[in-house]
Amino acid sequence: MTRGAGEDGGAIRLLLADDHPVVRAGLRAVLDTEPGFRVAGEAATAEEAVALVAAGGFDVVLMDLQFGAGMHGAEATAMITAAPDGPRVLILTTYDSDADILAAVEAGASGYLLKDAPPQELAAAVRTAATGRSALAPSVAHRLMDRMRTPAEALTRRELEVLQLVGEGLSNLQISKRLFLSQATVKSHLVHIYAKLGVDSRTSAVAAATARRLIRR
Repeated sequence: MTRGAGEDGGAIRLLLADDHPVVRAGLRAVLDTEPGFRVAGEAATAEEAVALVAAGGFDVVLMDLQFGAGMHGAEATAMITAAPDGPRVLILTTYDSDADILAAVEAGASGYLLKDAPPQELAAAVRTAATGRSALAPSVAHRLMDRMRTPAEALTRRELEVLQLVGEGLSNLQISKRLFLSQATVKSHLVHIYAKLGVDSRTSAVAAATARRLIRR
């Protein structure tokens, strides 16, 4: 497979990975009208996206993050980008929390765009990702810059994971099993989270993090 395909005059071959048929149909309708694009496949699950990419034939994958009970989009992104000649992955989602953004970036995504982006912004992001450059929605870039400006106050990726699960109602024991951590480590993460957010309880931490869009609502 070719990285940076489309630079030689050939069409950029796209894989649409989203569990909603209506979303995929909408994306196809928009992208098929763009010169130099060809929607070469669709996947309704993250697992299907990984399998299709393994078979070859794609330059850019437009990847949703949430696929119901199956594999998460960030996990699929990491598997796809691990291949030396794999396609670029452009995250296209409704979620703009720090937890989701960091998971995608660390998984190797070339870009992160929100689903309410106008068609011209989506097309530009696809072309940018196809050439190997970063394509970030302005709001996403702003959030990453804020984290860089105040690193001591920013929650780490692991702290965000723990807090996201707290917000989903999991106990420390359940979180420890989910993340393969000891309960003592989970408690330590919570102590650091409370200090950074200036709170003193799980409920207050979730409320503060949700208000600041650090975790998903």
